[in-house]
Amino acid sequence: MREFQNAVVGDVVRFDGYVAKLMGDGVLCYFGWPQTHEDEAERAVKAGLAVVETVKCLSTKGGQQLSVRVGIATGLVVVGDLVGSGAAQENAVVGETPNLAARLQALAEPNTVLISELTFRLIGKLFEVKRIRPQKLHGFDTPTNSYQVIGEGRAESRFDALHAGGTAPLAGRDLDLALLTERWNLAASGEGQVVELFGEAGIGKSRILQELRERLKEENVTYLRYFCSPYHTQSALFPVIDQLLRAASISRTDPPERQLAFLEGVLAATNNPQEEVPLIATLLSIPTGDRYPKPDLMPQKLKTRTFEVLVDQLVALAGVKPTLMLLEDAHYLDPVSAELFDVIVDRIQKLPIMLVATSRPEGLVRWNGLPHATLLTLNRLSRAQAASIIMVMTGGKRLPPSVLDQILSKTEGVPLFIEELTKVILESGMLSDTGDDYKLSGPLPPLAVPATLHDSLMARLDRLASVREVAQIGAVIGREFSHELLAAAAGLAEPELERATDQLVAAGLVFRRGGGGDVSYAFKHALV
Repeated sequence: MREFQNAVVGDVVRFDGYVAKLMGDGVLCYFGWPQTHEDEAERAVKAGLAVVETVKCLSTKGGQQLSVRVGIATGLVVVGDLVGSGAAQENAVVGETPNLAARLQALAEPNTVLISELTFRLIGKLFEVKRIRPQKLHGFDTPTNSYQVIGEGRAESRFDALHAGGTAPLAGRDLDLALLTERWNLAASGEGQVVELFGEAGIGKSRILQELRERLKEENVTYLRYFCSPYHTQSALFPVIDQLLRAASISRTDPPERQLAFLEGVLAATNNPQEEVPLIATLLSIPTGDRYPKPDLMPQKLKTRTFEVLVDQLVALAGVKPTLMLLEDAHYLDPVSAELFDVIVDRIQKLPIMLVATSRPEGLVRWNGLPHATLLTLNRLSRAQAASIIMVMTGGKRLPPSVLDQILSKTEGVPLFIEELTKVILESGMLSDTGDDYKLSGPLPPLAVPATLHDSLMARLDRLASVREVAQIGAVIGREFSHELLAAAAGLAEPELERATDQLVAAGLVFRRGGGGDVSYAFKHALV
């Protein structure tokens, strides 16, 4: 059995997702089971909006317009064994989340998406929403908050959207920031630089870039921000196209003539707009009509010429003022974009440009070894540094020692974990504010994993689906466990167990200690 966090119910027969159950004209779908991703709430909302847009274009043979209502709820649900047979077979679930999704679906107006309070909290400003007056839903004791999703949000980046309410203070990054600033000074003087910034999820890669921009706000700098996406790892030049659309203020809902006009405005100062505008328009899928000749090039030549135009534009920008390029989540970089950035990295060595590419440990080290490249890895914070973040988040008020120790022990120096677990505790009602500090209102309960971190942590396990059961057995034993006890509990042949533990170690989920007949393991994260 296991847990998942998101469920979707909609009045439509066709749906992209794990279809758990068909219910007449409705469908129950799960996000987070049987495979977890770290952004399940976002995926569910994107799917819901896509369903609405698709069904709005459909009609019956008699010409009657079809409509759909979608309800999305987030929460922990335990999935058990298969029940039923044939087409009616489904996994038994225990929990109120599917019920809440069904109630929200019934409450929704035709062609709208309603989400629960927890889903709303998880998506931040990624989507534009409208609050619905609390309603008393069947099966729920108190009026339930819900929100109608209007569409995609306007935040420039995921980090901005998910931290719209502010971020925790930056701590323990003085040396890292000093290095980035020193590299920037070199780049601004004409010695182009590349910095590959590595670190695990939640370690603060985007946060340190935010601080770097803050430190440079008094300087005359051009910023170019590129965002890679797990949804577009095979979409050629996705981060480049996204950046160009934002730079030109082009909305996909604008008519083609307006999109072309915005693009012409951005490229007006280029050397050869008659050639460059149709090339970039082709890249952005903007029709040019009869105003420009269509590029009559073979695919490989078209790609090469498009690369040349994009690099020439970058050089022109750097000729006006120093340029800071931020490439975020480079582990999701599509192959064609990777080719382009290889060209850019080679070209900027003698230009006032610095490229900072953030990546998780599983990403490739692309440019290490080049004379103008730097590899920077963000480490976890010390207990003192973590405690300083907590102190600022509490407004300078001291937490009870037992509470502080639990936060520090469970978050282990990962800034995002520190921030989210502290928020949960401050909002939980388990503490009373005495003015100068906080006191426990009762016995200290075990601290649960915050909903904002649940999917991220579960996704790490699901990437190791073949050995997840071994990890779960180890977790039941405890934070640390011996190889001997794991072997006795797992009941696997020794070669199979060795392969499983090797994968867990290689993935960074557990550490291995000792050797020979005295091997033990410890989970890297207490929250896992």
